[in-house]
Amino acid sequence: METAIAREETPIKKQIQIRVTPPGPNAKKIIEMDEKYLMKSTKSLPIVASRAQGCFVEDVDGNTYVDFASGISVVNMGHVHPKITAAVEKQLKRLWHFAGTDFYYEEQATAARMLGEITPGKFGKKVFFTNSGTESNEAAIKVAKTHTKRQQFIGFIGGFHGRSQGSLAFTASQPIHHKGFFPHMVGVEHVPFPNPFRNPFGIDGYEHPDELVNRVIDYIEKWTFGTYVPPENVAGFLVEPIQGEGGYVVPPLNFFKELKKIVESHGQLLIMDEVQSGFGRTGKFFASEHFGVVPDIISLAKAIASGIPMGAIVVRDDLDFPEQGLHSNTYGGNVLASVACTATIQAMKEEKAVENAAKQGEHLRKRLLELKDKYDSIGDVRGLGLMQAIDFVKDHKTREPARKLRDSVEYKSFQNGLILLSTGASAIRIIPPLNITSGEIDMGVEALEKGIRASL
Repeated sequence: METAIAREETPIKKQIQIRVTPPGPNAKKIIEMDEKYLMKSTKSLPIVASRAQGCFVEDVDGNTYVDFASGISVVNMGHVHPKITAAVEKQLKRLWHFAGTDFYYEEQATAARMLGEITPGKFGKKVFFTNSGTESNEAAIKVAKTHTKRQQFIGFIGGFHGRSQGSLAFTASQPIHHKGFFPHMVGVEHVPFPNPFRNPFGIDGYEHPDELVNRVIDYIEKWTFGTYVPPENVAGFLVEPIQGEGGYVVPPLNFFKELKKIVESHGQLLIMDEVQSGFGRTGKFFASEHFGVVPDIISLAKAIASGIPMGAIVVRDDLDFPEQGLHSNTYGGNVLASVACTATIQAMKEEKAVENAAKQGEHLRKRLLELKDKYDSIGDVRGLGLMQAIDFVKDHKTREPARKLRDSVEYKSFQNGLILLSTGASAIRIIPPLNITSGEIDMGVEALEKGIRASL
């Protein structure tokens, strides 16, 4: 019998291989230990990873899976990318940490320069490094307050921006995120997001995108600003170009241009949360590029350093803090993370990962639409590039979410060798690495279809 040690010495097979029905005996032991010693969080599937490469993950029982989750859109260049790994290994032998918030090193400045070069906007930029998407949004809030001298903000229903008390004030994708944590930061009001598939107005946004956008804009101007929120009190809008935890919702393409008109007319700031949608995920370096707008502040994390914990905000240089000490942290711009960030960007450019995401995104969407044609339970297929989702419904007319079916499909697909993550009320997000091949996509979609059939 092949041992775990022997498996470690051989390359991971680039195909699905289920040796024992997951979770296997080794996985169950670790899950039991996890449940004993770790606090409850957001565990999804009972997969216990042992090693990974590219878009394949091997668990502790020797099962091999295709990864359509990418560590929640973190390992956009695939697991253990050789160039990024080599850069981090080299740095490990030189310097691990030197508090880039208080001292200096070239690696942090280089990463900041490269982020300024790839983010939207042809103007001078400044970067503040953090450790996560939540912290990035917290920093963005402070920048907006400091610059505008205003204290209120507008967020969107369905948005997700983190779970700390400040970012939580904007998060509006699931009630559980708020349960027991009130009061959070005051001063945030929410307005509808132009969700083409499900929105408070009952408009089919795919057939009538302009009507949906106009309704949201009217809501902001006539009802929010016109009745109880003075626009001169508002520092800015915090919004995802594509809602992530809210269901991978893509708004009509003209929405952000109309929103930017409101923002500029009132001297406010447009803060775009690209934590999940950035770094090539949508077939462009940043999702906001699809919509023809340039944010004043952009929040980043997840794929920024390929799994080394890191986040950042990139702002117009005139938005820099007016004095030192207004905001800081210990690990932001950590030297290892900075090296990983630079290596990630370089690898993406050298290997044309963004272009491949656009190309393979078309192939993935084609395959998902084929499933929609075959199964009435799939109500919607949406997304851009390799940021796609399928939404399960009980009825096509009412579009009532089929959450139990979605959960079953996620689990049955996992048992067939595919790693997925749910999102929104009844959707499954599909976010494989950007360097995935069409053959690997087909392999995953076949496992997904098996999961659908087993759940019906």
